[in-house]
Amino acid sequence: MTLTDKTLFVCNCNRTMPLDGGALARALGLPAAPKLHSAMCRRELGDFAAAAAGDVVVACTQEQRLLDEVTREGGRVQEIRFVNIRETAGWSSEAAAATPKIAALLAMAALPDPAPVPSVSYKSDGQLLIAGPLDAALHWAEALHEQLAVTVVATGRTHGTALPIEREYPVYSGKLTALTGWLGAFEAKWAQENPIDLDLCTRCNACLRACPEEAIDESYQVDLDRCKSHRACVAACGAVGAIDFARADTARGERFDLVLDLARTPWFRQHQPPQGYFGPGADALAQASAAAQLASLTGEFEKPKFFEYKASLCAHARSRIEGCTLCIDVCSTLAIRPDGDRIVVEPHLCAGCGACTTVCPSGALTFAYPAVPDLAARIKTLLSTYAGAGGRDACLLFHAEDAREAIARHARRGSGLPARVIPVEIHHIASTGLDVWLAALAWGASQVAVLTTGREAPQYPEALGFQMRVADAIANALGYQGEHFKVVFADTLPTLATWQPALGPRVAAAFAATPEKRTTAALAIEHLATHAPVPQTVIALPKGSPYGAIVIDQDKCTMCLACVGSCPEAAIADNAERPQLRFIESKCVQCGICAATCPEHAIALVPRLDLTPGARGPRVLNEAAVAACTRCGKPLGTQKMVETMLARLATHSMFAEAGALDRLRMCADCRVVDLIHTENSVDIRKI
Repeated sequence: MTLTDKTLFVCNCNRTMPLDGGALARALGLPAAPKLHSAMCRRELGDFAAAAAGDVVVACTQEQRLLDEVTREGGRVQEIRFVNIRETAGWSSEAAAATPKIAALLAMAALPDPAPVPSVSYKSDGQLLIAGPLDAALHWAEALHEQLAVTVVATGRTHGTALPIEREYPVYSGKLTALTGWLGAFEAKWAQENPIDLDLCTRCNACLRACPEEAIDESYQVDLDRCKSHRACVAACGAVGAIDFARADTARGERFDLVLDLARTPWFRQHQPPQGYFGPGADALAQASAAAQLASLTGEFEKPKFFEYKASLCAHARSRIEGCTLCIDVCSTLAIRPDGDRIVVEPHLCAGCGACTTVCPSGALTFAYPAVPDLAARIKTLLSTYAGAGGRDACLLFHAEDAREAIARHARRGSGLPARVIPVEIHHIASTGLDVWLAALAWGASQVAVLTTGREAPQYPEALGFQMRVADAIANALGYQGEHFKVVFADTLPTLATWQPALGPRVAAAFAATPEKRTTAALAIEHLATHAPVPQTVIALPKGSPYGAIVIDQDKCTMCLACVGSCPEAAIADNAERPQLRFIESKCVQCGICAATCPEHAIALVPRLDLTPGARGPRVLNEAAVAACTRCGKPLGTQKMVETMLARLATHSMFAEAGALDRLRMCADCRVVDLIHTENSVDIRKI
């Protein structure tokens, strides 16, 4: 689908952008130049409403709501898309040279939406837990109890705060001991720490009048620092039984849909807590904001299932030997946990950042919103249109929605983005990685930058930075000089104007991206290697890279083949016909399970990228001589394994008898024969 199938509206925003309609038409392959409006949202609004029909693309986002409402009233528009060319291109010191970028942005906007993905459902009936100091908890309980089903758990000291006159919602006291779950499915547990059970208390004030130390006030909790253990309150409470200084069972628990945690230290300390949980602490403004959001969180909700997981590719562990934990380490929501040799990703906790898919070396985790092939189609359209319009040295600037303001602010200050810097909005900056960046370089980009606002989890820029070092190591080793990839912070956007273009391939690639991460990366690397200014066979990479080889210490290796069974990617294999240890380098993800499994500690990892055809096929790393039975000649195993076994058992008491060790050089049948013919053999009938 192209712009020739749509009606295009372009506005120069009161002539503040030097747009060239004819150049845009030529760049986009349009039969005629689009009309250039100057006040489409004001005096020309009627013209827009009259002309808008069918599928529409509007080069304006500031007045998106107004223009969308106008088209809905007309009823002749089937679909309308909006694209920002003002802050991203037209408001720039290089605006006169930005026609290729504007054409590329418009062409990308004409593409169809990505395929829908499965959804994750939540259901909230408004059961709200408010936990924290009694005074703050009661304040917000009073404000919210008519909209939500409130339960209060007062934590810490409560003396001095009066409970409400009317019991309109449950009030407990105690200490939170557990809190798990997400919107619509929180499980909370707390332990009562005060002798008075507020749920049983009738608030009759008998205990207040009976206490000689005045250790009980209208919070109906005993101030244990003042209490002298007269227990007059217990007698006054009588049959109600709300006061018990020797209460054995203090554990309570309930299920909630929502949680307002007013403790100074929130229960969930990860960067992104579960949806439905708010931990504003003691900040009154933050508490008010949380309360406003809580009031709207009843009903059924959906979000995309952001990821796909293929357990067969996962290199987390084998036989309780841990390998790759990159996804677990980077997840800012704690949505990923080990599950034996695999992992489990809880979709209700996943916030959709995609960092796990970016760091995953095998492609077991892939981002699905959108899938890589859909994002790749946008990138290829962008780059091909830009190049076709005469653009040079394209720099893609990946950013999330929350960075729009930073880009706009930079444009309003007069300089704006350089003409060669093309913004590409994605769901989250951590959702793209080495495969997409290298593919973009192969498709014609000079550089790729990722814009961070600083609000992301701190581990994300670090993870992206490492992936970029690996990608740049590959590009520079092949002779593509310059810095191709970097993370840019919002306050350093002006530095893009001084970022010198890096060298890219002379011929843009035509391959299509695949859902398989390593396949897409391999296609990109193959294209870059084919057109490399400096051809290479092997490229050294930083430690922790997703590509590499293993080295076998042949003096230590006994050919036990434990590494073969442990390799999750089938990169290590044996030979059914000969005692060989073989290795397919292109499959290795450097998870390290083989090295951790090897009983002889004979394996070392070597991060590198082998570009030779031999890396895609098996090559022999070690081969051993065969040890044969000393009586019949039947193969027993490798010579090294047998000799190692004999050396370890030489001092064992079971083999002290003369000739006992020699029998280990025989097959099982020959050992029995040898025992029978030995004069010191044991008569099994007497045992």
